[in-house]
Amino acid sequence: RELAPRLVTDPRPAVISFTGSDVVGWKIKATAGPKRVLLELGGAAPVLVQPDADLDHAAERIAYGAFAYAGQVCISVQRVLAHRDVADALRERLRDRVQRAVPWGDPRNEATVSGPLISVQAADRVQSWIEAATRQGARILAGGGREGPQMLRPAVLDSVPRSSELVQRELFGPAVVVDVYDELDQGIALANAGPWGLQAGVFTRDIGAIFQCHRQLEVGGVIHDDVPTWRVDHMPYGGVKRSGLGREGLRYAIAEFTEPRLLALRV
Repeated sequence: RELAPRLVTDPRPAVISFTGSDVVGWKIKATAGPKRVLLELGGAAPVLVQPDADLDHAAERIAYGAFAYAGQVCISVQRVLAHRDVADALRERLRDRVQRAVPWGDPRNEATVSGPLISVQAADRVQSWIEAATRQGARILAGGGREGPQMLRPAVLDSVPRSSELVQRELFGPAVVVDVYDELDQGIALANAGPWGLQAGVFTRDIGAIFQCHRQLEVGGVIHDDVPTWRVDHMPYGGVKRSGLGREGLRYAIAEFTEPRLLALRV
């Protein structure tokens, strides 16, 4: 707490790169003065599932993207937006997938997908958000129970109020919310609602829908036929809106840390 403010304001570091909470990140940006600041902050990553999607594939990937590392990844799937024509079928597949094929428990077991949360306080927070949503009318389709001080069973919920913390804030925990839309425009609007804009996924075979999502989704990256949790190191990775500034990823990070300088020679 004493060293960080000094590093931010000291004139010697020319660039500050921070990965962490949005509250801390934007405070750094506000106090850094003229320095270049790169921020990789939070998200509440959405996935859109169109009527022509391969639902078995979508359910498999969503279960992985939502519950790997107990959802403690800034690009974990938090919101599943399903077209009404396939919403019921996707719910069934996702519920079945989570109940059968998302092993949870001891992270020392190589088969474990969803392990403990980082602290008891984090587990308390996630549990309280789930309980608050259920009091507001949400349904738990699978999981959701507390299994120890830091362990929650991976949870799938629907009928979650769109104003709830589970939708509007970054969960960083093992729960995913299923919502429904009627047209792609509405699905994109739901995905864009809220302050976050890191990555999004879209499951469809329609090239027009893919490019529409790329044009209109307010995120740093759109992943086709997979979850926003997908990432490789050489791609430009970063967010918009409250999710951050700048881009990571090899050449992009090098460019962010480089100041172009001109030398013009008259000969």
